[in-house]
Amino acid sequence: MEHLVIIGNGITGITTARHVRKISDKRITIISAESDHFYSRPALMYIFMGHMRYPDTKPYEDWFWEKNKIELLRGLVTEIDSDNKTLSLADGSKIMYDQLVIATGSKSNKFGWPGQDLPGVQGLYSLQDLELLEKNSVGAKRAVIVGGGLIGIELVEMLLSRKIPVTMLVREKSYWDNILPQRESKLITRHILEHGIDLRCETNLKEIIADPDGRVCAVKTENGEEISCEIVGLTPGVAPNIEVVKNSQIAAGRGILVNDFFETNIPDVYAAGDCAEIVTPEGERNKIEQLWYTGRMHGKALAKTICGERTIYERGIWFNSAKFLDIEYQTYGFVSNVPRKGESSFYWEHAEGRMCLHLVYNAQNHALVGVNIFGIRMRHTVFEKWLTEKRTLEYVLEHLCEANFDPEFFAEFESEFVAQYNTQFPGQKLRLQGKRGLFNKIFA
Repeated sequence: MEHLVIIGNGITGITTARHVRKISDKRITIISAESDHFYSRPALMYIFMGHMRYPDTKPYEDWFWEKNKIELLRGLVTEIDSDNKTLSLADGSKIMYDQLVIATGSKSNKFGWPGQDLPGVQGLYSLQDLELLEKNSVGAKRAVIVGGGLIGIELVEMLLSRKIPVTMLVREKSYWDNILPQRESKLITRHILEHGIDLRCETNLKEIIADPDGRVCAVKTENGEEISCEIVGLTPGVAPNIEVVKNSQIAAGRGILVNDFFETNIPDVYAAGDCAEIVTPEGERNKIEQLWYTGRMHGKALAKTICGERTIYERGIWFNSAKFLDIEYQTYGFVSNVPRKGESSFYWEHAEGRMCLHLVYNAQNHALVGVNIFGIRMRHTVFEKWLTEKRTLEYVLEHLCEANFDPEFFAEFESEFVAQYNTQFPGQKLRLQGKRGLFNKIFA
C-alpha cells in the first residue's frame, strides 16, 4: 500500500488528507510539531478573549481521524532524504514515504532587531504563541505591537480584552496603506484611534531593551523615544516556513518552489499552502498565497494530482475577509492601494465613518474589477458571480441589495448610493424604484 506522508496539520495538510481519503485507500500519515489535532488558526484570538475553548476550535472530533484511517504523529521533521524517501524526526525515529506533501505553513517575520529574542517578545501564529501570550500577559502594564496588518490588529484586540494598554508602531503613513487605498486606510486608522489605542504611524522600531533580569522592559524607536512595556508583539507579517527543506535537494526561494500542480523539483514531493512559492511565467512575480481559503483550495487540487488526476490549481476570484476591532472587512477581486491605469472607482462612506463601499471598475466598459467593503456584510457567492460575469458598475449598484445579508437594513443607504452615483456621473441618473429597493438606470 502506498504511503502518503504530510508534514503539517494546518488547513492545507488536512484538506489534502481528507480529499485523498475520499478517492483513495492510501495509507496517510500527518506529522505535526505544533499540535495533536487540527484546529482553526483564526480562532486563536477567541480562546484568549474567553469566547471559545480550545476543543471548540477543532472542526473534527478526535475520533474522526481513526475512523477515516488517517494516522496522526506528533513530532518535528528535521531532515528529508529524498533519495531514500525517508524522513528523520527530532526524537531519532525515521519514517518512510512513497509520496510527500510539505504543508508547513508560515512563521512570523523577524528583521534582526536587537533584543528580538528576549523573554516577553513574541509573534502570534501558532498554538504555542497563544500559550506564551497567556504567560506574558500576566501582570503586564503595557504592550507594544510592532507592525500593522491583520495579525497586529488581532493581537491588539486580544490585549485590550485583558485591559492591557497598547502602543502600535506602524511604518506606514496610515494603517495598512501598503494594502488598502488611502480612504479605507484612513477610515481604519480613525477607528483604531477611537478605541484609545496609541497608534504611532511612520514610526520604526530600533531595538528592544532588557531589564536587569534579561526580560523586555522597553522599546526604542528610530527617533530615539523609549516606550516602557512588558510585552512586545512582533507582527510585521509572515514568511513561508521552509526550515525543513534547507538541507535537502528540494528547491526553494522565498518559499518551496512548485509548479501549478504543486510539484517540487523532486519526484513524488509536493508543497502547498503558505510555504509554497508557485513559479509563474518569466517576467511575473512568483505567487505566495497565505490565506486560509487559498490553503483549502491548494489541498483540494493537490489531492487529485496525488491520486493520479493531475489537476492545475486555478485560484479564481481573489477573496479575503477580516475584522478591524468592530469593523468587518471583505475584499473581492483586485483593489490596489494606488489607482491603476485604466481603472476608476466608485466610493461611498457613511457619515459616521465606520462603513464604506469601494467598487473598482474598468474605465472603458465599467466592468467590475474589485470590491472593498467595510462594516457591511456581503455575500461572497454573489460578488464572485458578478466578477466572473464582468458585470458593470451600474448592474452591481442596481442589484446591490441582493448581495447584502440584511436588505432591509441596507435599504436606508440606497438613496445615498444613488446620490453618490449621480454626482459622479451627471450625464446618467439612477433612482430608486419599487418596494424591493432596487435601482433602475435612466439616461438623462
